[in-house]
Amino acid sequence: MSHSFSTDPGRHAAGIGMTSQRTRDRLVETLEQLAPLDARVLDVMRQVPRHLFVEEALASRAYDNVSLPIGHGQTISQPLTVAQMTTALLQGPPLRRVLEIGTGSGYQTAVLAALVPEVVSIERIAALAARTRRILRDIGVRNVALVVGDGGQGLPDKGPYDGILVTAAAATLSPKLFEQLAEGGRLIAPVGAREQALRRFTRTADGLHEERLGDAHFVPLRRGRS
Repeated sequence: MSHSFSTDPGRHAAGIGMTSQRTRDRLVETLEQLAPLDARVLDVMRQVPRHLFVEEALASRAYDNVSLPIGHGQTISQPLTVAQMTTALLQGPPLRRVLEIGTGSGYQTAVLAALVPEVVSIERIAALAARTRRILRDIGVRNVALVVGDGGQGLPDKGPYDGILVTAAAATLSPKLFEQLAEGGRLIAPVGAREQALRRFTRTADGLHEERLGDAHFVPLRRGRS
């Protein structure tokens, strides 16, 4: 599927040199050198205006390969992490519906929305969800259902899902999340308390297949709404 993003809905005009297509291209070139990544993911990341998902004061760093604070004790994930998680999610049968747990800034959401027909995203912090909903609308993303709530148990009413992507770390994952995976579906999540690892769980006819994808460092998955 294809998507054309609006990259200038009126914000950060003064920082245009730092938010140009050339800057996005340089970021993708950096990512290509760091890890094997799906070309479809990189093509999307050339287009998504990451500077719109961060505070204006940090726009000049939007295309550095770093995580940045977005308020409420949350961060926008490092671009390499977004690319690796999305690549891991795409490996397998085609994705039709994906659940994202932890909308946060909405940058990962926008990347998913360009690659998957339907994205359901849950965010527990209402203020973040409202901001992200506005940004996604402004850049022309129309295939995301953004829900305010506790994502720890998933969202069974809208399942099953071909993919589930968890953007915060939990010591253990609820069995209810795996129940919401369609057969052949993949769940990507950072798992662990002090030491985290990025893991992929694939639901097969014989049960769950688990893989360790590498070390991870995410904010903790918190319960409840705020």
